[in-house]
Amino acid sequence: MSIAGQVIRCKAAVAWEAGKPLSVEEIEVAPPQKNEVRVKIHFTSLCHTDVYFWEAKGQNPLFPRILGHEAGGVVESVGEGVIDVQPGDHVLPIFTGECKECPHCLSEASNMCDLLRINTERGGMLHDGHTRFSKDGKPIYHFLGTSTFSEYTVVHVGQVAKINPEAPLDKVCVLSCGMSTGFGATVNVAKPKKGGSVAIFGLGAVGLAAAEGARVCEASRIIGIDLNPNRFEEAKKFGCTEFVNPKDHNKPVQEVIAEMTGGGVDCSIECTGSTQAMVSAFECVHDGWGVAVLVGVPSRDDSFKTHPIHFLNERTLRGTFFGNYKPRSDIPGVVEKYMKKELELDKFITHSVPLLDINKAFEYMLRGEGLRCMIRMDA
Repeated sequence: MSIAGQVIRCKAAVAWEAGKPLSVEEIEVAPPQKNEVRVKIHFTSLCHTDVYFWEAKGQNPLFPRILGHEAGGVVESVGEGVIDVQPGDHVLPIFTGECKECPHCLSEASNMCDLLRINTERGGMLHDGHTRFSKDGKPIYHFLGTSTFSEYTVVHVGQVAKINPEAPLDKVCVLSCGMSTGFGATVNVAKPKKGGSVAIFGLGAVGLAAAEGARVCEASRIIGIDLNPNRFEEAKKFGCTEFVNPKDHNKPVQEVIAEMTGGGVDCSIECTGSTQAMVSAFECVHDGWGVAVLVGVPSRDDSFKTHPIHFLNERTLRGTFFGNYKPRSDIPGVVEKYMKKELELDKFITHSVPLLDINKAFEYMLRGEGLRCMIRMDA
């Protein structure tokens, strides 16, 4: 029996208060409205951004809320005006979107859609501002337009990437956020040449995805920089060839890297959000051609200082958002890279839990254990 057009009752992990364990319970999910799709989530993983907004430090808390934005699923039904996807399509819901009509979407140089770019404050849907989630008649807010910690979710059609149905959703779902962000920062923005040198600041999941990008680009030296030496062994699997712990040196790490490389690396990717690391990443690239790419998100009031001579000496500083990928146009192709074994994803997934044990995933991340914990929605 079709459930299209009807309210669905399903399980979801609801964040009722900041920092309190999520509660798995039955909620109601309304049908999709204009330009919306309802997706049955099969697998979702936990990203640090979910933890950040669950803790509600440094931004406006919005609860109750269904978090989650790294996931894979299958379209259950579509709302009015949706023609790009249909029920049965395999999709990745993505925290940013592509309307395909605004100046950013029409530009080859940008992926920052005017309509659908990330909005952490919005708790309802674009169409009418209302939420599609409720419990006992009371609304539950959305998160990043995705809210994948629910067996069913409703997403704007511009935020779903239709992918190869043969791709395993429990692997490629990590491409809907962190892996694409780091990998794209290297291959799309830094663009190291074969045989070049790359410095990666921060060896969490995004930094290791950036290292994977450098490996795919066949960089000869991939230097990992992290304050936690326990991450160095794991990083070898992602192509890192050398390691630097800034705490081991009594001078700025950019000077250490310049000495190691005869003047600096060809490119660097900063994946921590630390302004100190951003300065180091910029100042450690070689003059004349070095490119530094900022990926990490700083705190709201942060700023940093560097001498203008670094720019005059022909170093380039760039920022990137979601690895410069357009979600609908580009992510299906990244999935194909995995299918062709040009990109490895399995090594990013270090834990797996059923939805009922989702709080264990938060515990792993808060303890700094592993990279990505896969949450099985049907278990």
